[in-house]
Amino acid sequence: MILNFSFKFIAGKEGLTCGYALARTYRALSSASVDVLWQKLMNLADVSWHPLLTSTNAPRGLIAKPGLIYYAVTCLTPIPIRIFVERVRPEELLSFRILAIPGVEKRVTYQVESTVCGTYISYSVTLRGWLSPLVWVLIQPYTARVAAELAQAAEQISL
Repeated sequence: MILNFSFKFIAGKEGLTCGYALARTYRALSSASVDVLWQKLMNLADVSWHPLLTSTNAPRGLIAKPGLIYYAVTCLTPIPIRIFVERVRPEELLSFRILAIPGVEKRVTYQVESTVCGTYISYSVTLRGWLSPLVWVLIQPYTARVAAELAQAAEQISL
């Protein structure tokens, strides 16, 4: 399994207020097929592979569709967070907007790409808002493991 990442810090004006955005992308290589990875990712009720999420209110069998809003509980707090499904391109891209607390907005994008070497999983995270530096410090250890844990969970299904 290969893991690499990139990081950028963006500061700028958004309207009349100053806003900050932190963005990072992690990649992992998996021996599992795109189909297996996509099925694992699309099952919103099963977050056993996700290092930050502990449970969701999504019923078994519910798949992600643009406009869907559901709740999840993280390992950091028992208070549910709202997750909004933004974009879905089957077996290619899945994008969420996460609204946990005022002062920060989190966007995550999963991309799955088949290559000769295996299947690449890209996990991109963008935090916006004045609380984003503080939130980043809290979630970064979990965020760094998401792509690798998804790859590992899909590989276990493949075996």
